[in-house]
Parts: sequence; C-alpha cells; structure tokens
Amino acid sequence: MGHYRADEEYDYLFKLVLIGDSGVGKSNLLTRFTKNEFTLDSKPTIGVEFATRNIHVDNKVVKAQIWDTAGQERYRAITSAYYRGALGALLVYDVTRNFTYESIERWLKELREHTDDNIVIMLVGNKSDLRHLRAVRTEDGKAFAENENIYFMETSALESHNVENAFAEVLTHMYHLAKRKALEVGDNSEALPKGQTINVRLNDDVSAMKKAGCCSS
Repeated sequence: MGHYRADEEYDYLFKLVLIGDSGVGKSNLLTRFTKNEFTLDSKPTIGVEFATRNIHVDNKVVKAQIWDTAGQERYRAITSAYYRGALGALLVYDVTRNFTYESIERWLKELREHTDDNIVIMLVGNKSDLRHLRAVRTEDGKAFAENENIYFMETSALESHNVENAFAEVLTHMYHLAKRKALEVGDNSEALPKGQTINVRLNDDVSAMKKAGCCSS
C-alpha cells in the first residue's frame, strides 16, 4: 500500500501530538499509523520522538508530523515546546486501566493551557481488543468527550482497529479548520497554515530527540 510513504511532496504540514499516561499505547498507535507495525514488547518512550505520514484530503496532500512523548511526570519539562505549534491532539487512555482514564482531565487541561483554542482534540480509548480486561465503559468515554466538546473513538493498535480512522478524522478536521480560517481572513488556499517544526533542546534528564519512521523505509 503506498499509504505509508512519508517522502512524497505535500501541500500542508500539520503538527499533531499524542498525550496521555505512560503505557496507554501511544507509541504503538504512532507506529501502526505511520508504518503499519506493532510491537508487543515496546518499551516506554524516553524523551520525544516523532514520525510522519501523508494522507489525502480534498485532493491535497496533508503531511502529519506526529509527536510522541513519555507520560511520566519527570519529563514534564518538555511540555511547552512539545505542544507549541500543534493543531491537533490525540488524548489517549487505556480502557483496561481506569487510572489512565482518570488522568484525562489533567492532560486535557494542560493541553488547552499550551495550545490554540481551536485545536482539534480526539479522546482515544486504546486497547479495545482486551475485552475481558475492560475497566472503562465506552459510554463513559463518549460522555466525557461530549461534555468537553471533543471527538471520541476507541482503538486497538494491536488489531489495527480504528487507528487509521482516528488519525484521519483528526487530520481532516484540522485541514478544514485551517481552510475556514484562511477564508475568514480573505486569504487564498496557498496561505493556509503549514504548522511548525520545532527543534527541542532537552536537558540531561531527557534523551535527545529521535526521528522515528520519517527517514527509514
């Protein structure tokens, strides 16, 4: 499938961030979407990494630059740089661990403090394949998302269920939001926001940034 190429020409570049507690499956969502891979024994992300993938919206090529960071509290020093320039976010919890769902409110508050009011946010209940271990009801996730006026979807990175749909829906909303903004200021399509590429200088407690998947086949 040619869908996983990240090196073709693109019309728009949007930054999207993955947030949520450590261990909820953010990195596997990232690799499933960008490389169609899943690692059962994936280790916690140290510091920051990002990967890219292009999708097509309205016959335009939209390049997603997707950032992933560890959820542990000791990496919070990278917060402002991590969020800067993001136009979309997947807020991820593990449907088998209730405490990761309870953390969502704090993550959402932090996200909104560091991003534009119009950022596109989707709440994602991951690991939906572990049906016998479910601790968070689908209805609870939906209700929270509706109350916060954000999108909602349950996914399984293992089974590749709804991963494509979740990213594609957020990126499509990001594109249309940017298009509306351009029309509101009387601009043309060539002047649509392209997002930002941020170089993060991390301290000694955090590893140097890694580019994951964007430069390898």
